[in-house]
Amino acid sequence: QVQLVESGGGSVQPGESLTLSCIGYGFTFRRFAMNWYRQVPGKERELVAYISSTGDLMNYQPSVKGRFTISRDNAQNAMYLQMNSLKPEDTAVYYCNRPPPPGSRVDDLWGQGTQVTVSA
Repeated sequence: QVQLVESGGGSVQPGESLTLSCIGYGFTFRRFAMNWYRQVPGKERELVAYISSTGDLMNYQPSVKGRFTISRDNAQNAMYLQMNSLKPEDTAVYYCNRPPPPGSRVDDLWGQGTQVTVSA
């Protein structure tokens, strides 16, 4: 079954760290660029970080640049988001995403989401 499974969310205090994981099943993980998104109730889902299929290129939303690090291990079909210096405004449900490659008919694939809560 083609799916993405996230883990690693939780509740932390401001300034602390968390690492999210995303495992891909049922497809050739190394062929796809991947994203992390997040969503707060009542707001649109927003892109947090992007990583290319080989892991050579990463991009970040300005609000997380310097605090979050996206990485991947294609041998393990895994992607990670290391989140440091967490702030209350980072509180959201975080989603792993496999976007369709340009010109392909591959589905846009999403994980189930993992909750991150940052509060004192």
